[in-house]
Amino acid sequence: MKRTRVFTLAAILAGGLIVSTTLAQVPDTESGHRGPARFGDFGRDGGGLPLRALNLTDAQRQQIQTLVQQSHEQDRDLASRLRQAREAQRTAAEAIPFDEQAIRSTTQALVEAESEAAVARAKVRTGIFALLTPEQQAQAAKLKAERQSLRGQRRQRDGSSQRGGARM
Repeated sequence: MKRTRVFTLAAILAGGLIVSTTLAQVPDTESGHRGPARFGDFGRDGGGLPLRALNLTDAQRQQIQTLVQQSHEQDRDLASRLRQAREAQRTAAEAIPFDEQAIRSTTQALVEAESEAAVARAKVRTGIFALLTPEQQAQAAKLKAERQSLRGQRRQRDGSSQRGGARM
């Protein structure tokens, strides 16, 4: 009986730890909900644009969805290339004996893969932005500036509280 209680308590504690760890790793989004960014919440599928706040027409939504779907296959290829490049770079950096040329070449391959991914993201964002009306583009720019301002305030607040805590 005592063993069952200990086991149950351990299972509850482990479950709580898993849930709290998972929630701690999921950032708050700009839309105020916790969890992964949804379509248009400044998230990946919105190309970093606040699509939900722009009152898109049905035609715009469909065009954006098509553009995003077309980019997904390329995204998978780029993600695979990035994973392989990161793993090769990590392996080279951890190798004994030290091989400077291997580290440099694998790091260069990683930089090239990251550059390709950045270009692909920019192409999608530009494609989405081109589908917006001038008014929606202006609103998107305004919301982006507000988001950056809030982010800067948060960083300043978090940085000053961290510095204050480090002095003790």
